[in-house]
Amino acid sequence: MLKSKKNLILLAALVVVLSGPFFGQTVPPADSEGKLIATLKSDDASRKEKADACRQLGIIGTKKVVAPLAALLSDEKLSHMARYGLEPIPDPAVDKAFRDALGKLKGRPLVGVIGSIGVRRDTEAVPALAKLQHNSDRDVAQAASRALGSIGTSDASKALMSAVELDSTRVNWLARHEGLLRCAERLAADGKKSEAIGIYDQLRGLDDAAHQVRGGALRGAIVTRGKEGVSLLRENLRNKDYIMFSAAVQASHEMEGGEVTKVLTDGLEGLGADNQILIILALGKRGDAAAVPALSGLAKSGDKRVRIEAIKALPDIGDASAIPVLMELMGDSDGEISKTAQEAFAALPGEEVDSAVIAMLKGGDTQIQLKALDLVGRRRMTKSVPDLLEASGEAEPRIQQAALRQVSELGSPKELPLLFPLFMDSNDPQIIGASGQAVIGICLKADNPQIYSDKLIELYAKANPPQKRVLLKMLSAVGGPKALETVLEAIDDAEPGIYRYALREISSWRTVDAAPHLLELAKKLTDKNEKIVCLRGYLGFASRTNLPADQRLPMCRQAEGIIERNEEKKLLLGALSNIDSTEALAMIMPYLDEPEIQREASMGALAIAERLLQGRGSAGYASKLIKPLEKVIKATTDAKTTERAKNLLKLAQSKAK
Repeated sequence: MLKSKKNLILLAALVVVLSGPFFGQTVPPADSEGKLIATLKSDDASRKEKADACRQLGIIGTKKVVAPLAALLSDEKLSHMARYGLEPIPDPAVDKAFRDALGKLKGRPLVGVIGSIGVRRDTEAVPALAKLQHNSDRDVAQAASRALGSIGTSDASKALMSAVELDSTRVNWLARHEGLLRCAERLAADGKKSEAIGIYDQLRGLDDAAHQVRGGALRGAIVTRGKEGVSLLRENLRNKDYIMFSAAVQASHEMEGGEVTKVLTDGLEGLGADNQILIILALGKRGDAAAVPALSGLAKSGDKRVRIEAIKALPDIGDASAIPVLMELMGDSDGEISKTAQEAFAALPGEEVDSAVIAMLKGGDTQIQLKALDLVGRRRMTKSVPDLLEASGEAEPRIQQAALRQVSELGSPKELPLLFPLFMDSNDPQIIGASGQAVIGICLKADNPQIYSDKLIELYAKANPPQKRVLLKMLSAVGGPKALETVLEAIDDAEPGIYRYALREISSWRTVDAAPHLLELAKKLTDKNEKIVCLRGYLGFASRTNLPADQRLPMCRQAEGIIERNEEKKLLLGALSNIDSTEALAMIMPYLDEPEIQREASMGALAIAERLLQGRGSAGYASKLIKPLEKVIKATTDAKTTERAKNLLKLAQSKAK
């Protein structure tokens, strides 16, 4: 396991975030400055009003607001808001106000003002802050050190160095060291690299300093040196202190050039797994193809964790030179290694990789071909469809079916003329099914799939029974009046298999034009199982909430006349429960008297009543719901259902008054 806790400590030290509050507010008018100042001075204004005024003055304030805001710096409850009002104002008067406050404040207000001086990087405050580093209040002393670090000038760094040397108790060392780190970053950014390096070198050499200080200093020392930092990087890749080692690796993320890559790859040798993995991650982020040989070597053997991370890094680099090793590792005896290599290969960019996948597909090894087909799908290789169609003609059924699945995903209508003969010429049910599914997949990509119905009907007339069964599914998928007519005709087919398939497809038809035919079939069919299949399809349309209630309710009434068994009644109750009308509720009521379906009737009635009472015009429905709810309470034996019904009854009674 990686030493993640220490890494987090190091990363926290390497990134210093200065944050302030964010307020969701509108920009006050520019001419409201006087009114806001008056609020600050008013004895009658509340603390919230004054805080809001501070916040708004931070947006529009000019030099005029400095004195009124500065007057609040000593106020324990408003000091922080006064500072946030002052900090954004660019006038030098703000800096003077903060400096003047240093000698007048104590405790939290003083700590806050010191922080604001650091935010504004007021160089004139350095002497005062240098003295405050020795304040008896530890919070004040530490705030002063951090503020000096934010100011980041040569004088600030000298003040910090002096404080470190005088701090024999080391009580405030961490704050002063962190201040020095900030100072070095600022000096480096200002072009004073030699001064920054001096600070970094001193801090990284302190064996008894905090881990984050030493690690952050080493990172800065390496990065600030530029090309000359490579040797320091190399040296610390052999550092037995993991904090210093990881800081060196972190520094490499900020360095460019092939020499850095070479140092990292050379540094891999002889390291433990945790250290190797950290370098591997760095190499992946660098994206330098020169690292591929080293990563390939690690991927082939050794600690499994290292192998997996090396494999994962190869697609991050994204160079085609990783193709051979990933192809080799896809056949590794270790399933996890093989899977990781396959995922890495799928993520590797470039046409060379696509060509390698096609070469795998055209090879004679079934397992490799299956992996190639998986890669075709993962990489969305639309240009490979002709090769997929070629593979679909091979003798191995698994290859054929997998290839056709990818044709379905990646193909376009231009492939249909090649798929139709494959479908019609095959006698293998699996190939017929797979090629038929591919046709469906392609047809459904069209804006109007119904345009293919004529061709499918033409094929249906020539097809044998196994092909007809799949064609019925195709016709159901594309839909349309002609397709519906053909499927209805197939119900009269003498072939039992065709009849059952046609019945199944018509019962799952997607458009409501099939509903009348399903009702007629349910009326005339004598087989109970076939009848309920049709009723399920028909009442499924009646359950669709996207259809108007005045269309669905008559459908339920028509179905009620042919419903006999409890299973059929439950289908009707399910459809009625989705119709928000008192008429649907009235149709449910008689079924409360039948013990076998009483539960479904109760739940359907409560569902309707609940929606009517919660919707618009609920007062108009309330009186009509009282008796049905009373009947539900009387009929049900379930405690939870009774409680729900009683609550709805109370609501209906209250709204009916």
